[in-house]
Amino acid sequence: MKPLVSIIMGSTSDLPIMEKACKWLEEQEIPFEVNALSAHRTPDAVETFAKEAKGRGVKVIIAAAGMAAALPGVIAASTPLPVIGVPIKGMLDGLDALLSIVQMPPGIPVATVGVNGAQNAAILAAEMIALGDEAIAQKIDNWKASLGQKIEKANKELAELKDYKFKC
Repeated sequence: MKPLVSIIMGSTSDLPIMEKACKWLEEQEIPFEVNALSAHRTPDAVETFAKEAKGRGVKVIIAAAGMAAALPGVIAASTPLPVIGVPIKGMLDGLDALLSIVQMPPGIPVATVGVNGAQNAAILAAEMIALGDEAIAQKIDNWKASLGQKIEKANKELAELKDYKFKC
């Protein structure tokens, strides 16, 4: 099995956030890999990874970073693959990381999800892959249909609330 999605984080301190992406991809049975690489501490390894990812069959890269958040942009500069940046909340509630990721120069795009938005990054990666993979497209359709079912169930439970005198 070869990974279709590569999840990269600047350090393992980002893992509690990025596990949301891992869990979503696991639930959908979409092969992925997880690695820690640092744009500042291991720049040569980041460049090598980015240049080799496509040849290994990776289709989308999710890169998480906090503070200066250079990792997604450094990866995007060295690969033709789509890169999704996940700003990690740290200093300034993640605003510093968010702005670092979305302010890429022309020619080096990085799609960006919200601060700590690892699950949305996994979903977006799967949607990109689904453009050329009907099986993954069906998994996404099924998952999104389940979202509506959860809301319907919640509304039935809310209708049963009886402890309020003025609830209509």
